[in-house]
Order: sequence, then structure tokens, then C-alpha cells
Amino acid sequence: MTKKRSSPKPRTQAGYPVGIPEALGQSEEFLEFRERLSRVAPIDRPVLLIGERGTGKELAASRLHFLSKRWQGSLVALNCAALTPSLIETELFGYEKGAFTGAEERRTGRFESADGGTLFLDEIGSIPMEVQEKILRVVEYSAFERVGSSERVEVDVRIIAATSADLPALAEEGRFKQDLLDRLSFEVIFLPALRDRKEDILLLANHFAVRMAYELGREEIPRFSEEAIEALESYSWPGNVRELKNVVERAVYRADTPLINEILFNPFRPYSVISEEAHPKGGTLKEQIALGPLKEAVQALEIRFLREALKVSKYNQQKAAKRLGLTYHQFRGLYRKYAEKIR
Repeated sequence: MTKKRSSPKPRTQAGYPVGIPEALGQSEEFLEFRERLSRVAPIDRPVLLIGERGTGKELAASRLHFLSKRWQGSLVALNCAALTPSLIETELFGYEKGAFTGAEERRTGRFESADGGTLFLDEIGSIPMEVQEKILRVVEYSAFERVGSSERVEVDVRIIAATSADLPALAEEGRFKQDLLDRLSFEVIFLPALRDRKEDILLLANHFAVRMAYELGREEIPRFSEEAIEALESYSWPGNVRELKNVVERAVYRADTPLINEILFNPFRPYSVISEEAHPKGGTLKEQIALGPLKEAVQALEIRFLREALKVSKYNQQKAAKRLGLTYHQFRGLYRKYAEKIR
């Protein structure tokens, strides 16, 4: 029987900094979530984090670790969805020399690396059933065998698991072990989606904007126009905080002045500077097409593009033409065509 000794010094793996990464928020939903994290952090039991993509599950796991009694040990992370089923077992448990073709020397796995600390298993619903069985044995007996070995390895590891999947439903379908789900669910914490914490959107946007401006070497603090704020707060944010960060950084980078007017939600649609959800009265393109013939739908779309291009260009027609990829004379032709409807 072997036992891997843990280091007494604070250390991390997989890119986590030493310290508690801070998430920002002032909404009731966010503060309640933070309170639940702080309450369970010192309890040496598994925690299951449930949340949509981009809600900050990695930050939550890091906070749980650094507020726990294991903060001097390692925080080791594994994104289970990023690995093929055949690789997950060797990544978690390691392998012996000669265990398979290409195994030229012994390799320790994530469980051994996390001994004395915390193992964060992101997207745990992606783990195959046979590997789930081995994880369950570690949770119950604090021991496992490396791939290709019968030697028992003992570890002292706290597991924090995260997923965006419905694990109880997967368990009912026989795709996730109910016993493992029960053992991992000492505490289940749901991360609030950004659309449910609207009070935090502008706070986070300003935070990301200032950081991006600093990164770009700009001295003036960026600020958002009223229209930009309305667009940010009206959008549903399917990608949550991660998407907000990307959108704000892009807006700061593209802005010529500290005042940010343009919010580009989808970089693959370069002229959709205002989201469809932020302006429901205009209707989506699909809705416009459904309303009538193609000619009328095209006219409605041209009017919308002209109106928005003028707005974000502060009604400078040359700048609006450039945004739309038109020559000034082409723009003037369209403008004269729809002048009465644009005003």
C-alpha cells in the first residue's frame, strides 16, 4: 500500500492563482449564492455546483477550496467534457509503466495530485459509468488503483463537482450512478444565471470595461451611453458572465472614444449592434419575413440597418456608410429612398 504525501505549501494546478478569485455582484440572488458557498466551504464534504455555462463554476470551486481547511493543499481541476472516455480514467487515476501501448513510465493522476487538497471535476455528467464506479470507491474508501496496477493508493481528497446537466434525470435513465450522485450531493448549490441578477449587469460591465481599457493602455475610464445600458440590461445573456465579459471587452476595443455606444452581441453579424431581444418591437428577421413578401422584408431590414448605423455613428452619414460597407453615394441613395421612414 502506498500513500502520497501532500505538500504543506499553498499551490495550485490547471491555472488557478493562489488566493481567492473574486466574483462581483450586489443582487440578492448573488449574495445568497455567496453565503451558501461560505457556509459549506469549511465542511469537509463533497459539493455539487449546478449552473449554466459561463455562470462561474470554476470561480465558485476555487472559492470553496481557499475558504476550506485544505487551502494550503492543491486545487486540481479536470474538465471531463474535454476528454474522450478512454482518457478520463488515466487522467484521474494515473497508470503504471507498461499498462498499455505508449505507457513508458508511471504517471500519477489527478486524484494523487490533489492529495491533501481539492479535486474539481467540471462537467462530471460526461464521465463514463465504469469510471464513475471507481470515483465512488474513492469517495467511500479514499483509495483506488492506478490503471495497470493492483496496488492500493490511499488519498485524502475533497471532491467539488460541477455540471450544467440534469444529473437526477441522467440517473433515472441509467447514465449516471445514483449512489455516486447521492454521495456527491452533501450540498447542492445552484449558480444564478445572469438574466436572474440584472442588478449586477452594469456593475460587471463597468468592471470589465475598466480592465479592458487598462489593458489597452487607455487613460480615460470608459462609460456606457443610455442606449448601450438599455441594450445590456435587456439582453438575455445565454452565455452568462463569460459572454458579458467578451461583449464588453469587444465594445471597449472597438470604441473610438470613452463613451461606448455600440454593443455588438454577435460578431458574426457585424451590423446587429442592438440585440433582437433588446428591441422586440422591431421584430426578428424571421418574424419580418413571415409578415409579408420578400420585397417588404428586405425594405424593413434596410431601414433597420440604416437607422441603427446612423444612431451609433451619431448621425454622421460618412461613418454610417463605412459601418455598412457602402460608399457614401450608395448610402445617400438608400437614405433618400427611406428618409421619411428613418426619421
